[in-house]
Amino acid sequence: MDYSKMIKNFPKVELHCHLDGSVRPQTIIDIAIKQNIAIPTTKLNEFEKYVKISSECNSLKEYLDKFELPIKVLQSKENIYRITSELLEDVSKDNIKYIEIRFAPFNHMQAGLKVEEVIEAALKAMSDGREKYGVMSNLILCVMRHEFPEKSKLLVEIGKKYIGKGVVAVDLAGNEQDFPPEIHKEAFDLAKNYGFHCTIHAGETGIEKNIIKSIEILHAERIGHGVYAFKDEKVVKYLKDKQIPLEMCITSNVDTKAVKSYKTHPIKKYLDEGLMVTVNTDNITVSNVSINDEFGHLVREQNFTLEDIKKVVKNGIEASFASEDDKNILRKEYRKAIEIL
Repeated sequence: MDYSKMIKNFPKVELHCHLDGSVRPQTIIDIAIKQNIAIPTTKLNEFEKYVKISSECNSLKEYLDKFELPIKVLQSKENIYRITSELLEDVSKDNIKYIEIRFAPFNHMQAGLKVEEVIEAALKAMSDGREKYGVMSNLILCVMRHEFPEKSKLLVEIGKKYIGKGVVAVDLAGNEQDFPPEIHKEAFDLAKNYGFHCTIHAGETGIEKNIIKSIEILHAERIGHGVYAFKDEKVVKYLKDKQIPLEMCITSNVDTKAVKSYKTHPIKKYLDEGLMVTVNTDNITVSNVSINDEFGHLVREQNFTLEDIKKVVKNGIEASFASEDDKNILRKEYRKAIEIL
């Protein structure tokens, strides 16, 4: 079987994609020149090393340094709209039919935008992108771990007016090592009460206990990454028994040294043990990866079968925060694709 062709043509979903990690390098150059933003070079092939991981990345910190320039250009409504729209165009070429885009709105207020303006610029692009590119989408608002709890509560308070208007969830992201989940309990209690879905980055950097903490304290319905669940069989059993979806991002985990290689990533082990795993990119530009690349790595390095691919795609549909109407559209496309394989 030609897996590469099958993967390319198969309708897919993406549940874990950061907007600021998925900006076209040429777009950063274009905006920087137009708005007189300092960048190291305007030559694309030289510039890419500042926003993409090369063959070797030594740490999560080095990985996160690649976000500095994208965030600098995501400071106006026009730029947020453009970059969100371009992301939707890019994923449409990989036959992604539904995507949940996430970002931290407070990171995009350096030029004077209000939180509402940041959110609304992204939502407008996403609404237009559904018609223009045929990609359904929703927005996830990220609370940053290192910020004061009052700020995370403020984001939830502001964001609640967009529930049902394109915003579906709140997320907790950032430095997991130094800022445990419980710091932001009040914000996520509020989020649950207001009707937000919750997904939390946890177990990405070796702290497996954060996975259960995120579910039981912060109401997480999904876990971002969850790589290190294997360190405690009780955590693995918990995830399996409760069927908590894991948003796994293979190349990103290799880049940040969360795992040593594609072969040693636990995704296949989790899938075989009955955990609900999904496949995602995390950061398309920073990790220099597409969703099709991710599946290709899994076929080559983890011996993913056709049944495995079908399973994780179906998991993605069912684990999504899409409306039931949109899920039914995705289910129909999925069944249609299965029939012609």
